[in-house]
Amino acid sequence: MQDAKESKDKNIISQVIQEITQPFKDLVKAPRALFGVNISYLIEGLAYFGILGLLAMYYNEYVGLNDIHAGQMVGLLTAGITIAMLALGATVDFIGVRRSLIIALATMFFGRVVLAGIPNIAGGEGLWSAAHLISILGLAGVVIGYGIYQPACYAAVRKFTNKDTAAMGYAMLYAIMNLGGFLPGLISPPVRKAFGITGVFWVYAALTIVGLVLVMIILSKKAIKDAMEQVQTDEEKEEEAEIVKKEKEPLKVRIISYIKRFPITDYRFMFFIFILIPVQTLFAHNWLTLPQYCERAFDGLVSENFEFFVNLNPIFIFVLTPMITALTMKKHTYKMMIIGTAIMGASPFILTAGPNIYSLFIYIIVLTIGEAMWQPRFLQWVAEIAPKDMTGIYMGLGQFPWFLTKLVTSLYSGWFLMNYCPDDMPLASLNTETMWLIYGFISISTPVALFFAKGWMMKGFKEKDEAAA
Repeated sequence: MQDAKESKDKNIISQVIQEITQPFKDLVKAPRALFGVNISYLIEGLAYFGILGLLAMYYNEYVGLNDIHAGQMVGLLTAGITIAMLALGATVDFIGVRRSLIIALATMFFGRVVLAGIPNIAGGEGLWSAAHLISILGLAGVVIGYGIYQPACYAAVRKFTNKDTAAMGYAMLYAIMNLGGFLPGLISPPVRKAFGITGVFWVYAALTIVGLVLVMIILSKKAIKDAMEQVQTDEEKEEEAEIVKKEKEPLKVRIISYIKRFPITDYRFMFFIFILIPVQTLFAHNWLTLPQYCERAFDGLVSENFEFFVNLNPIFIFVLTPMITALTMKKHTYKMMIIGTAIMGASPFILTAGPNIYSLFIYIIVLTIGEAMWQPRFLQWVAEIAPKDMTGIYMGLGQFPWFLTKLVTSLYSGWFLMNYCPDDMPLASLNTETMWLIYGFISISTPVALFFAKGWMMKGFKEKDEAAA
C-alpha cells in the first residue's frame, strides 16, 4: 500500500516536471529568427525601461518641470506609444517583420539621441521652453518607433512558432523584455552618479544601435524564410500563400478589407480589453510613482539605490513567467485572467502598512505573481485570435486601453505625489499609506468586474479561446 502511494506521488512529481520542462525543450528547437527577435527585445527592454524610470526626474532636473508636468510628459511617452501601436500596428502587416523592426529601431535611436543631447543643444527651463519643445521631438521619435516595434515582435513570434511552442514563445518574449527592464537597476546607478541622467540616456542610445545591427544580421531574409518553412504546416503554408496574394492587391482594396474585419463590433472583446484598465494602472505606477516613492519615503539603502528596487519586478517576471506559463498552459484564459488580476490588484494594500523594506518586497512579489499569471496569456490570446494578415493591427487594438491607462494615470499620479509623498519633506510627515489605499481600490475593481461578467463573457469567449489554442 505504501509502495503504491509512493509510486503515485513519484508519477505526479514526474508529470509536473514534464509539464514545466517540455515547453522549454520545444522552444530550444525554435528557429534562429525567433532567437534574433528575443535578443532585440532584451536590448530594447533595457533601453526603454531604463529611460522610463528616470524620465520624470530628467524633466525635473534638465527641463525644470514640476512633478505634475513631469508626470504628464512621461504619460505623453507611454500613452503615445500605445496609440501609435493602434495607428502603426498595421505597418508590419504591410511591409513585413524585418523592415518594420529596422525602421522602428532607427527611429527610436533618433529620439533617444535628441533626449540625451538636450542640455547641449537647447537653453531655457520650464514649460514650453526650447528644451521642453525639443524633448517632445525626441519623445516623438521613440513613440513612432515603438508603435511599430512591439506589434512587429509579437507578429514575429506568431510567424516563427507552432502549436507546441507558441505559448512559451509569447511568455519568453514577455519575460525577456522584463529581464531587460531589470538590468537598468544594475547599469543605471553607477553611470548616473558619474555622468548624470543624460549620461545614462547616451548609453541606451548606443545600445539601440547595437540592437539594430543585430536585427539586420540575425533576421536576414534567408533566416526568416527558413523559420517559416520550419514551423509551418501545409495548411499554414496555404494561408501564407493567400496572404502573399493579398499583398499584391491595390492598397485601397487592402485598407477596405482591414476596416471590414475590425473587431470593434465584438462587444465581449472590447469589454475584455477595456476592463483591464484599472489593474493596469499598477504598471503605470511602476514608473510614475514607485521611483519617487522609493526615493522620498525611504532613507539609506532604498533611497540611494531606488533603481534597483524599482526594477525588481522585471527580474521576478523573467524567472516566474515561463514557469507559471508551463504549469497553466491548459487552464482557460479567462479563469487565469480573474485569478491573476485579483492577486495583482490586491498588491497595493500591502503598502498601506507604511514604507518599510519588507512590505516593499512583499508588494513587488505579489504584484509579480499576479502579472505573470495573466499578462502573457492576454497578449497571446489577442495575437492568436487575429487573422494571420492582421496580427499587427489586432495587437495595436488590444493595447489601446493601455493608452487610456497611461494617459489617465499620468494626469493624477503627480498630484498624489505632491500631496501624499512630496519631495523635501520629513519622512514622518508623508502620508503614503492613503495614496496606496486609493490605488488599491482602483486596481481591485478589474477582477471584481471580470468575476461578475463571467457568465456573459464565457458564452462567446470559450469558442475564441479554443480556436486560438
